Amino acid sequence: MKVSREQMAENRRRILDVASGLFKDRGFDAVSVAEVMKAAGLTHGGFYGHFSSKDDLVAQTLAHALGTNSVGEGSFSDLARAYLTPRHRDNPARGCPTAGLADAIRHQTPAAKAAMTDGLRTQIALIEHALVEDGSTDARRTAIGSWAACVGALILSRAIDDPGLSDEILDQTRAWIESRTGLAASADQADNITFPDEP
Repeated sequence: MKVSREQMAENRRRILDVASGLFKDRGFDAVSVAEVMKAAGLTHGGFYGHFSSKDDLVAQTLAHALGTNSVGEGSFSDLARAYLTPRHRDNPARGCPTAGLADAIRHQTPAAKAAMTDGLRTQIALIEHALVEDGSTDARRTAIGSWAACVGALILSRAIDDPGLSDEILDQTRAWIESRTGLAASADQADNITFPDEP
């Protein structure tokens, strides 16, 4: 039975969503194509109708996961407040693809690195735009520094076994960003921000 174009597109999106969560949770090397297809509810044989190889899947998953506007309609401080939380730290499979996958990219193909580069450029531009709208001066430098602080703090908070220090890293980085941008986050806005794979 032939699958419609719409169903093919839906299957591909499902594979990319599932692969994104698995890769962020366990890393690229620890996840097999068979696991991705099983988790997506599809047969292993159907994989090659969508991707030429696992490397192709990795690159396309990155492009898919990083193609979502994390900033949305809120301010950058709202994003930072939502980003630097225990909830986000404790759910890597459903969180930021940059923090979940950045370290592993150095071992991936040029196509995967290009997808990460494009995603990073887009994220910085979105944050820069949000900061300009919020009246920030030197928005590009602030966007790069603040995004690097967010991602780095999340990675460090996940890497240690001291819950108190982990929470402190998140709290102090958020406070530092607010002091650098001159902006304070609104609790209502920040609580409504979701990351690309969150419902």
